[in-house]
Amino acid sequence: MIKNIVWQLLRRNISVGQLAGYAVANLVGLAIVLTAVQFYRDVTSARDSEDSFISRDYLIISKKVNSGLGSLFGRQEADGFSESDISELEQQSWVRRIGRFTAGDFNVSVSVDIGGSNIGTALFLESIPSDFFDISPREWCFVPESQDPVPVIISKDYLTLYNFGFAASRGLPQISEDMMKMIPLRLSLSGNGGQQWLNARIVGFSSRLNTIAVPEQFMDWANKKFGENGSLNPSRLIIETSEPGNPEIQSFFAAHGYEPAGDKANSNKMTYFLNVTTAVVITVGVIISLLAVFILLLSIWLLLQKNRTKLIRLMTLGYSSRAVARYYIIIVSVINICVLSGAIAVMLVGRHMWSTPLQQIGITAGSSYVTILLGICLMIIITGCNFIAIYLNINRIFPRPGKKI
Repeated sequence: MIKNIVWQLLRRNISVGQLAGYAVANLVGLAIVLTAVQFYRDVTSARDSEDSFISRDYLIISKKVNSGLGSLFGRQEADGFSESDISELEQQSWVRRIGRFTAGDFNVSVSVDIGGSNIGTALFLESIPSDFFDISPREWCFVPESQDPVPVIISKDYLTLYNFGFAASRGLPQISEDMMKMIPLRLSLSGNGGQQWLNARIVGFSSRLNTIAVPEQFMDWANKKFGENGSLNPSRLIIETSEPGNPEIQSFFAAHGYEPAGDKANSNKMTYFLNVTTAVVITVGVIISLLAVFILLLSIWLLLQKNRTKLIRLMTLGYSSRAVARYYIIIVSVINICVLSGAIAVMLVGRHMWSTPLQQIGITAGSSYVTILLGICLMIIITGCNFIAIYLNINRIFPRPGKKI
């Protein structure tokens, strides 16, 4: 009965408008934060898809060719990336890891029978670490002593050029990817006074790499056996970036004379813009939430100052500061639970609205459990700050033992 009287006494002077202002502001701020985080997670979940417009970001770079006409009258040594160049790249904040292209230091030609016609051409081969590929064929290995065909991965663009360029003009049949994998190839390797024919087979098509790739084991073996110039610096590098579209990337490349392949550097600006926009939206939400907490703290302070006389009387009746604070804590806890529930509901509604458009462009929305857990953690922090502020304000009002009222 006494507790009910104390509750009615404290509740009578509570400002409903101030508490409502805190609840609305905190709801808006937290809803913005959770919605922005969930949208970012849903969009960036496309990075698991290699063909997505926002897939894991890789840049293939080479040095600019500055040679004049004099290079046409003699063999010029390739100007590749030195160890100091690679070390400088690795120190950049936007570089996650770097892979080196190893070029074949020998002559290569390939022959294939298609539709009764024998097609032969000179070829080039490269290798890179296997974890930089966008595909993972099971046959991606080479043992010199075995008779297994050399596995080869080529760019999808090459097959497209054959089907709609070469084959169309020569009256040759068009070939699908599955058919291409079934066609046996013959590789001729020559150099350093030796020559050898090997069977080969295409095992995959890459959308990321514009090259004709072989396993590193094969390249090391072939360069040792047929190479004529010894170890060469890599002429190309593949960079996995942690900050795609960062303007510093273009500035660094321009200052060092590096050229990225294709327009990947420009297309990555979309990802960078998404990151910046999300960061701005989250910052705005955090600021609104902080302002909401400030509103509540100001409201509590004004409320306690207004009820200072009543609180001192409660103390003289035997109530401790903790007992009085309990009632304010209950109010704040109920409000914060409602705010958290409302913010999660807003996030889920927003996720439902954008999930269909994202699916239409091949992006499957991610799980919302992480975002909900983030909201709970943020609300625990906000509530903890509220509790501390309530105790500090009430302890200032309640006189310490031995102090005159």
